[in-house]
Amino acid sequence: MALHVALRHVTEYHYDRRVNLGPQVVRLRPAPHSRTPVLAYSLRIEPEGHFLNWQQDPQGNWLARLVFPEPVTHFRVEVDLVADMAVVNPFDFFLEPAAEQWPFEYDTALARELRPFREVEPAGPRLRAWLDALPTTPQQIVDKLVEVNRALLEDVRYVIRLEPGVQTCEETLEKRSGSCRDSAWLLVNVLRHMGLAARFVSGYLIQLVPDGPPQPGLTADFTDLHAWAEVYLPGAGWVGLDPTSGLLAGEGHIPLACSPEPGSAAPVTGGLDKCKVEFHHEMVLRRVVETPRVTAPYAEAEWQAILAAGDAVDARLVADDVRLTMGGEPTFVATADPDSAEWH
Repeated sequence: MALHVALRHVTEYHYDRRVNLGPQVVRLRPAPHSRTPVLAYSLRIEPEGHFLNWQQDPQGNWLARLVFPEPVTHFRVEVDLVADMAVVNPFDFFLEPAAEQWPFEYDTALARELRPFREVEPAGPRLRAWLDALPTTPQQIVDKLVEVNRALLEDVRYVIRLEPGVQTCEETLEKRSGSCRDSAWLLVNVLRHMGLAARFVSGYLIQLVPDGPPQPGLTADFTDLHAWAEVYLPGAGWVGLDPTSGLLAGEGHIPLACSPEPGSAAPVTGGLDKCKVEFHHEMVLRRVVETPRVTAPYAEAEWQAILAAGDAVDARLVADDVRLTMGGEPTFVATADPDSAEWH
């Protein structure tokens, strides 16, 4: 039962004159640890005549480093990928016994490796008050993470914010609203103050119209750039938490870049000459393979075609005088009454 979707993502900048571009870094290739299988991927860059080198940063993210030797009038990035939307159980992971209950301590070697993901600045008054309101009694770690994730969902209203950058934790808590990147960065800081290693994630979010009752506000398949957080749990590795939905990351979350700081996870970074810019952004999602499944069986026309094929086979068997018989002994015998005539 396969469900494959094709995602097309175009980012385009048009300049009012020919400009020099500094090295551009594009972080739009699914990260190696993506739990959603990516069956095909391509990256196309315009204008031609550039140099492209693939690199991996210290977190293992794929970076496309672009160099344009000549001045340009536009810069276009086009991503096409095909993803297998097989259902992912976000709770399907193993935990080391020492990490099953919060709070816990990372062992010395692991704590040293995770140091960049545990660095925190002193909490402001609003963040401190929010942390102090959390129960401090020992609790199963998964239950604790679900509780904190949902608490942020209830306290921070999601808004579409077009201004650049990420709000501070104090700004988000003061406004009680923020974009996905604001909520994700707030969750990262909350987790770090709880003694957990956490990082910021930028990626694609794919939401498909469910086979069953429709979800409020989701009338068509949808995709967009999104941000969430990941926490490191010994035994499980990095586990995704999405404070915008209050859920753990599933098959619809495709990470592109994970970093200790949001600035290192931006989709495109680089410098250019001073100029006026027209920006165009487009994302398209379509289903390319969709086999019948329990929740979305054959359509009526398909089912009638299957029945017609069966009738045609039956007609040929009769016309060719093909007869079906049963030979040998039955392979089934009732345990309750094995001596009945039908078994002999």
